[in-house]
Amino acid sequence: MAYRETDKIKERKAEARENIVKAAHYLVATKGFGAASVSAVAKEADIATGTVYKYFPSKGELLCEVFRDATEREVEKVAAAVNTAGSAPARLQAAIECFARRAIQGRRLAWALIAEPVDPQVDQERLIYRQAYAEIFENLLREGILKSELPQQSPSVSAAAIVGVISETLVGPLSPPTRRELHDTVKPSELDEERLVSSITRFCLQAVCGPNSSI
Repeated sequence: MAYRETDKIKERKAEARENIVKAAHYLVATKGFGAASVSAVAKEADIATGTVYKYFPSKGELLCEVFRDATEREVEKVAAAVNTAGSAPARLQAAIECFARRAIQGRRLAWALIAEPVDPQVDQERLIYRQAYAEIFENLLREGILKSELPQQSPSVSAAAIVGVISETLVGPLSPPTRRELHDTVKPSELDEERLVSSITRFCLQAVCGPNSSI
């Protein structure tokens, strides 16, 4: 008779796996992907290093899971901001502000998700989720154009541009101090959270809605 795991064993394994992911997420959120070695994750989870490999064949697979979990939460928040009542420009403003403000508030994790140098396996996930953000904005822009709330334009191009503007503008402000000098396009005087969010939002709205848009 083939061995079959009991529900209790399955539950215990699921809890152990979740504990490993939580430990890795904590390290990434506080210190970045570079600090989330398998040994560091094992220490944080209070387990043996070999136990991590029982659930994740490689560090890349573990970090991909952390990246997906963390980014899915952020994508859901932006989608929720879009899926509210109001005109397309108003909802666009809410979504951009949500994206930028949440990144600034959780800057260490946001920098890891947006810009930290990572393994190719994780970097591939980054491209997938940038597209997920772009699709949210693209659908909103397409709706706004159909309702004549936005001028004619390519929804896909404009959506990709919005994601690029937000991400690239935040790289400097989100960077750890040791890396900030490498990303000095945003001056220190512009690092105030509300001014930065307002500047990003205004730029995107004017690009998509026209020069007379305001927030």
